Amino acid sequence: MIRGLHGFKSCFKLFPSGNERGIMKNFEAGFGEWVIKRRWWIIIATLAILIGSASGARYLGFSNDAREFFSGDNPRLKTFEALEATYTKIEGVFFLLAPKNGDVFTARNLSAVEELTEASWQIPYSSRVDSITNFQHTRAEGDDLIVEDLARNSSSFSDAKIARIRDIALAEPLLLNRLVSKSGNVTGINVNIIRPAKSITEVPEIAKYAREMADNFRSKHPDIDLYLAGNTMMDNAFGEAGQKDMSTLLPLMFLVIIFIMGVMLRSLWGTVVTVIVIVASAITGFGLAGWVGINISPPLSNAPMIILTLAVADSIHILVTMFHQMRLGKSKLEAISESMRINLQPVFLTSITTAIGFLAMNFSDAPPFHDLGNTVAAGVMAAFIYSIFTLPALLSIFPVRVKAKAKSRRLLMDDFGDFVVSRRRPVFWGMLILIIGFISAVPLNTLDDVWIKY
Repeated sequence: MIRGLHGFKSCFKLFPSGNERGIMKNFEAGFGEWVIKRRWWIIIATLAILIGSASGARYLGFSNDAREFFSGDNPRLKTFEALEATYTKIEGVFFLLAPKNGDVFTARNLSAVEELTEASWQIPYSSRVDSITNFQHTRAEGDDLIVEDLARNSSSFSDAKIARIRDIALAEPLLLNRLVSKSGNVTGINVNIIRPAKSITEVPEIAKYAREMADNFRSKHPDIDLYLAGNTMMDNAFGEAGQKDMSTLLPLMFLVIIFIMGVMLRSLWGTVVTVIVIVASAITGFGLAGWVGINISPPLSNAPMIILTLAVADSIHILVTMFHQMRLGKSKLEAISESMRINLQPVFLTSITTAIGFLAMNFSDAPPFHDLGNTVAAGVMAAFIYSIFTLPALLSIFPVRVKAKAKSRRLLMDDFGDFVVSRRRPVFWGMLILIIGFISAVPLNTLDDVWIKY
């Protein structure tokens, strides 16, 4: 029978010697029983904590600003911002036009460039638009200097005038290899952007408008291939990649975890309880991130997958031990209590050391990695709390059943353990050689932080 506990005092019953190790053993022995006795209160408390932390998710938003990778006091960022304040910002959207006939300099193609150039002024926060058609060309007429667009109303140009425009454009250093290729087969339209930087929705707003423009242009000019580039579009691509991962990879990973747990545990309720714990852990970690004002950056978008991966281990340890005890003939409640006694300290040590490891990411120069480390650490510790309180409480309520076995069957891992122990010397030296081999390959790693190749 499970002995009832009267509060945590019985968990701290001292041995006559007052040995601290004895205190811990008493605590471990009585902890499972304490949780089982108060399972309904624990479930209510879990729901309250989960709802409270999850409500912080409403403050989360995707950030597409590359400046978030630098702290506010970063000297390079300060220098860069001073340069922008002195001259101009270099954020922008770049339209690349590649006519399928291989020649930009035709009346039809120049007219299309002119059309897109005019439309580009409507892009949110645009401050300047540069193309070969609105390039300010200076020519002399007698004693006068005439400054005008290089190609205006180009749809009516004669072949001779287009040939002259081509010669001017390909000889102009401000255009050649900047807005037009040397062979004249592609051209570009550069849109300078000056954002107020007051909202994380500014970059997605610009990208959405530019894409709608591009779609309209393609439908009207199917004979011209149009591509979008520019650092504003690249910033947006990072945020979109994170959102796509969270909407595709995260559910896929979640399904794989459920499938593997179901196969390995062969227990519906064991799988259900584990899923509840790991989902609650991920929600808690992200919810707390929202409460402290963290935005979801590309690195942070990986946090749910990391939390799910780490959180599942705590539950599996407790469940496997519980099932083993039930197969040996113990009742479910006795098995839960014994599993908590065996796993409480190991699960705590693995959780706290894992959290410390991720908190060490605060030493990184990039603030998004601080956010990633802190969020994952919060999720890991939430997984620990849910695993030692909520998991046994739910297991004691749900109809978890495991068939008891009269005689313990020898498992594959038993044979593996015997093999390692009986051949410990060759295994040790073999693994040492293997480790040295892997370490020798460490210098082959190179630092390659090129964003456009991500």
